[in-house]
Amino acid sequence: MASNPPGACCASGFKHEGTPTGELKDIGGGVNAYIAYPKEKNPEKAIIIVADIYGIYVNSQLIADEFANNGYLTIIPDIFQGDQLSISDMQSGKVDLASWLPNHQPANVEPPILSTIKYARETLGVKQIGAVGYCFGGKYVCRNLKPGEIDVGYTAHPSFVTHEELGAIKGPLSIAAAEIDSIFTTQLRHESEDILIKAAQPWQINLFSGVNHGFAVRADLSDPKQKWAKEQAFCQAIAWFNQYL
Repeated sequence: MASNPPGACCASGFKHEGTPTGELKDIGGGVNAYIAYPKEKNPEKAIIIVADIYGIYVNSQLIADEFANNGYLTIIPDIFQGDQLSISDMQSGKVDLASWLPNHQPANVEPPILSTIKYARETLGVKQIGAVGYCFGGKYVCRNLKPGEIDVGYTAHPSFVTHEELGAIKGPLSIAAAEIDSIFTTQLRHESEDILIKAAQPWQINLFSGVNHGFAVRADLSDPKQKWAKEQAFCQAIAWFNQYL
């Protein structure tokens, strides 16, 4: 695999403080979503965030707000249909990934993503879509990075991506990687470089030292090193979308 299945490190992290400014709404197809609006309410470019195992929660919402502050209409679909893992379990160390994952395979997760793409293109009139995948969500950015679906992709510390999925991408892909990561290991990162070269699409891998899997969305913001890496990973995404979207 280009990245390993989710493990214990996918379940750890820190809840962030802040008040999201977007809205929760039903976007059709039985999909609920969080939408963060830029000043221009109907832009032709949008970003879909495919979240980590905690789905729509304050960390992902605040990130969506920041993408909106940078001019991008941003949507986080509820890919888990209300069955996301809880932040309280993360904080108490009681996340049970083994029993949760079987109910959240591609057949379950992909339909809400495709419904969100359809909503963005057909209802909102979006012409180009960028997608951001954190941890669990990275797999689906790669799977759907193709004409008519996702135009430009970005993922931070992806998990569950197969070599075949990475090799089949049909658009630009940027990856933010953690030095300390049992999911996206050094070996798998180098294998991914070889795959991306053969895929012949624009690509980028930035490696952040001294941080762990999950840093781009669940960093300990009281640690200056982690805070800086999280912010730089976000800047990486913005620069990528500004260039290719």
